[in-house]
Amino acid sequence: MDNFVLDKMDSALLKSIADLNDVPTGAFSLRKNGQSVKVNTTPNVNILRKQDKPGIDIYVRADTKGETVHIPVVITESGITDVVYNDFYIGKNADVIINAGCGIHNDGCKDTHHNGVHRFFLDEGAKVLYVEKHYGEGEGEGKRVLDPVTEVHLGPNSSLEMHTTQIKGVDSTIRTTNGEIGDGASLVITEKIMTHGNQLAETNFDVDLNGVDSSVHVTSRSIATEDSVQKFVSKVNGNNKCFGHVECDAIIKDKGKVISTPEITANCVDANLIHEAAIGKIAGEQIVKLMTLGLSESEAEAEIINGFLK
Repeated sequence: MDNFVLDKMDSALLKSIADLNDVPTGAFSLRKNGQSVKVNTTPNVNILRKQDKPGIDIYVRADTKGETVHIPVVITESGITDVVYNDFYIGKNADVIINAGCGIHNDGCKDTHHNGVHRFFLDEGAKVLYVEKHYGEGEGEGKRVLDPVTEVHLGPNSSLEMHTTQIKGVDSTIRTTNGEIGDGASLVITEKIMTHGNQLAETNFDVDLNGVDSSVHVTSRSIATEDSVQKFVSKVNGNNKCFGHVECDAIIKDKGKVISTPEITANCVDANLIHEAAIGKIAGEQIVKLMTLGLSESEAEAEIINGFLK
């Protein structure tokens, strides 16, 4: 299917999840409706389809700089259950961007599922910026379900920075991230989530700081509106001289509900671990201040929400 051509719906979904107007250039793997439809490699980035299960292996050569790897997924058929296994092997001192994400358009009555299982293996000194957006749309009664699983293995002095966003249209999601952080390595995670209606969003972090001077920084910003429910569970284990900081900030509206459960365990006297959580409604004085500038109450509220999720 390497002669695949985007239709209008594909293009709209790609724009929403990856800010792409067409099939990307450079190294990429495009997946649609449970099938790999197009793969392209470069001299420094090799992408191989797995032979034993759905998914790809991405190999980035040592010392590669400035390349972006795109791995978007689009689903336009109702009733699909798609599970894909992607492994990333990042060579020594490489510095790359990986742009992922999944867009689901479901106009049918059956639920549509996408589960991406991603494993990252970073060699010494490697750096990765990973950007992932999840988005759902469609007029059907079938749900749009996304349950990503991420496994992180960071070698000495490597760093992985993850930006994950879910703002619209996902009925149910359970995000699971597990990590092992080596000497001098750093994991930085920033997630932004907004839920509506009866949507459910659950985030689970479990990170082992095993290396000397290893670190993790997790920031979760979320808004739960109407009857939606969000759960945020973070576990950080300080097993050496290390630093861990987890921050959960949430806004609730209507009958929205947010649960934040921290668990930080210091298994070493030199482990420095911090957890912060703040959950509440939009402050009335913020709305009043913006209304004095000419905005309506709903416009003021929208501005505050947009600013909070930036």
